Amino acid sequence: MRVAAALAECLRSAVGSLAAHGLRSSLTTLGVVIGVASIVAVVALLDGLQSAIASQFAGLGGQSLSVSAMTPLDDALRGRRARLTEEDLKLIETRVDGVSNVTPLLVTHDQVRYGAHSTMVQIRGTTHSYQEVYNSFPAQGRFLSPADDRQRRRVCVIGEKTLESLSMGDDPMGQFIGLAGEWCRVVGVMERKGALLGANPDHHVLLPYETMRSMAGPHQPPDLLIHLTALDPSRRQAIAERIRTLLRQAHDLDPGDQDDFRVQTAEEVAEAFDAVATTITTFVGGMVGISLLVAGVGVMNVMLVSVTERTREIGICKALGATHHHVLLQFLFEAMTLSVLGGVLGLFVGGGIAAFVASLIPDFPTPIPPLSAAVLALVFSALVGVAFGVLPAMRAARLDPIEALRHE
Repeated sequence: MRVAAALAECLRSAVGSLAAHGLRSSLTTLGVVIGVASIVAVVALLDGLQSAIASQFAGLGGQSLSVSAMTPLDDALRGRRARLTEEDLKLIETRVDGVSNVTPLLVTHDQVRYGAHSTMVQIRGTTHSYQEVYNSFPAQGRFLSPADDRQRRRVCVIGEKTLESLSMGDDPMGQFIGLAGEWCRVVGVMERKGALLGANPDHHVLLPYETMRSMAGPHQPPDLLIHLTALDPSRRQAIAERIRTLLRQAHDLDPGDQDDFRVQTAEEVAEAFDAVATTITTFVGGMVGISLLVAGVGVMNVMLVSVTERTREIGICKALGATHHHVLLQFLFEAMTLSVLGGVLGLFVGGGIAAFVASLIPDFPTPIPPLSAAVLALVFSALVGVAFGVLPAMRAARLDPIEALRHE
């Protein structure tokens, strides 16, 4: 009971001393607030970004694989560009077992127009299996059919953002939009996906694959992105290796040559982003850690000044029976209180900053600081108080009471 009472009295004295010098205490705490708020805001925003990225890739499904061209550095320096061709597409369709929905994708950007309105959009040429692979379906009308592709019909499915940009109204079915010197009839509007960091997946036009090939002309070599679905998710790696072997043979690559293509799953892409986000968090955390150390130096400086100013007070306390440990704990509690208070305020300020930044980004998920980040910030701020409060506290505790009483 005595120990608890002594600790409570030390804490009460520490809080009273800080309250007596409110302005100085506030300015000292400000450094800790800024440091903790910075790391909390960055971690919360990155966590929200990771969630948004994960939801985007979740649309591809856990069984999907993508095959894309990848130009090796040596070839790029020579002005060469790797491409996936229709021969590669047919090779995968005919010689890879255990897959379905092998879907080609041609992508370009062009201006589309409707009446007096026009906008720049991403144009995708694909087949009817696109919706199964991308887990994206029409909210209005219908999707592209195999007959549309075979007969090269001038029909299209548009995204919700494209619908808004062209001011086509609530029912665009049967309306015609102009693109690449052609007119295409709108047969469907895709469901909303939501924008992310300026990239809006709802701002696109989908055309039948063969229609887009015919509009591009015979002299434009295709550069395909190929998506497919593994019937058995456990065989994804075996399927990816089979595709890699076939494409290396088809591209006449020697054993020492680098692949000029990439085979990936949606999970691998998401994991790659997570690794980048973790690196960014670590780097930013290190930078913010330096600012917290600077704040800790500020705390130590203020506490040393406080010891000097209160030398006579310390002498009186020791003359009245305060022990070495009582004085040590009081000044240590003052330093810890400054730091922990700064940490708590920093949590709220950091959360507010993250929410404000997120509100400026369309469709960005509400950032919530992870519990681990909050706990780490509070523990680190408390450690800063202990580490930088020990020296002033020891200096105060070691004062000779007689010499302290003589101090003016």
